[in-house]
Amino acid sequence: MARARKKAIPFGDPLILGKESFLPEDRGLVHLEVGHLITHELLTMPVHVIRGKLPGPRIFVSAAIHGDELNGVEMIRRLLKKTRLLNRLRGDLLAIPVVNVPAFLGRSRYLPDRRDLNRLFPGSPEGSSGSRLAKLFVSEIVAQCSLGIDLHTGAVNRPNLPQIRVSPKLEKNRELGVAFGAPVVMQTKTLEGSLRAVMEEQRKPMLMLEAGEALRLDANSIRFGLRGILNVMRHLEMLPAEKSPAKQRPIVVSGESYWARAPRGGILTPLVALGKAVTPDTPLGFIADPFGKGESKIHPKEEGIVIGRTNLAIADEGDGLFHIAVTKNANAAARKIRRSGTELAEEDDHPVSDEPLLD
Repeated sequence: MARARKKAIPFGDPLILGKESFLPEDRGLVHLEVGHLITHELLTMPVHVIRGKLPGPRIFVSAAIHGDELNGVEMIRRLLKKTRLLNRLRGDLLAIPVVNVPAFLGRSRYLPDRRDLNRLFPGSPEGSSGSRLAKLFVSEIVAQCSLGIDLHTGAVNRPNLPQIRVSPKLEKNRELGVAFGAPVVMQTKTLEGSLRAVMEEQRKPMLMLEAGEALRLDANSIRFGLRGILNVMRHLEMLPAEKSPAKQRPIVVSGESYWARAPRGGILTPLVALGKAVTPDTPLGFIADPFGKGESKIHPKEEGIVIGRTNLAIADEGDGLFHIAVTKNANAAARKIRRSGTELAEEDDHPVSDEPLLD
């Protein structure tokens, strides 16, 4: 069934968002009405609108579709503080620091009814509260933008190396992913009900950043993400080029990933950090019997780069422990990541000894 879409408007015409109207060079904050809470208080989704003086793309940058993913919220806050740079904006920027306000208030990934907002798109005006929120975002934001950047983190205790995820169906996605400058670009299929799936259906490019972990602010991830957003805006000529542009950072592109899982339950000792190259011979870590009866080594199935992992020291059999992006010549890929400038590839906040495993 075809979905109603707002038609693109000429740049000089007003941009209508909710009950507000913005002409070129206007800026302001709109509170889009989502519905009412159980206290009968009005629930809104705040959207910052910045219109440039001259024509250009209209993009959105969003965060906290999952309410506990905070790095993107801080990236957008810092983006909005760059007033002198944004005064030279061409086109329009819609910035949504917190999409999922109910989950954000609850410090939770999920909506109050335990649904995942990123599985409810494109939503319905007659659906659940989350479905209505998704519908609002699609009809007010997606429909009026030509491109989106959505900011995420890993789950609690599961940090991610900064990585861009794009759909391989749109050629522009890879170009923009490389322009962002993340050390890894993952070309992955979209999931039903996700914002990426909606953007793909409308043939609009979208970048999804994964960096850091939930409920924590990571300075390296935030700096890296903000720099990437500005890189994309410069690539689109929405912002002036840098006077001394940084050298193009090497990028690792992968179309496949998998989780190395716990062969049995026990105490986990990791031996590799994010961004490191691994082969089937590489010991990722080991699971030890907490009662001292033995331990089991953990090895990758295929060569690749560690792009995510657990920080928990305990695991049940089958738990995902290390997320690995498949790539040929992983050592060369790891060298690219080191040269990409992300310190996450060099740091490990849960360091362990490299001593040989016990017999």
